[in-house]
Amino acid sequence: MRARHLLAILTTTVLLALSVANADEEGVAWDSLSEQQQQVLSQFAGQWDDIEPARQQRLSTGAARWSAMTPAARDAAGQRFQMWRELTDDRRQLIRERYEIYRDLPAAERDRIRQNYQRFRQLRNDRRQELRKRYRDMTPEQRKRIRDRLTDRRPRPTARD
Repeated sequence: MRARHLLAILTTTVLLALSVANADEEGVAWDSLSEQQQQVLSQFAGQWDDIEPARQQRLSTGAARWSAMTPAARDAAGQRFQMWRELTDDRRQLIRERYEIYRDLPAAERDRIRQNYQRFRQLRNDRRQELRKRYRDMTPEQRKRIRDRLTDRRPRPTARD
């Protein structure tokens, strides 16, 4: 019984992986998109077949997410996208590179970073501004020591040690 169960899970996983791989290779047919997705992607309607399959997949997934958002979430996403578009190419490239570094970190490290960010966001606005100013006023060597200390979470010796 257990072997059948494992075999069923393995088979389902393989079939799902193959269908995702095929979707990436073949792309997404315009007619297979929902009405909401087609509406969101209407600017691509005339050239949809010329778009590379992997991009079609990303666009269709993004359109589905957009369609599922509340109006407030759409407004917030639109504002973030506008801010992104206003960045210089160099700044966008730097953000992409940092994201790749973050994505490659172990899950525990990513969790720690998210928790630190959430703690920072919960601080009063004046305290956040003060911390930003202190960091900006540091020398590059001081900043490096702070970053190194934050990544090295081993217990530090105390006066009792």
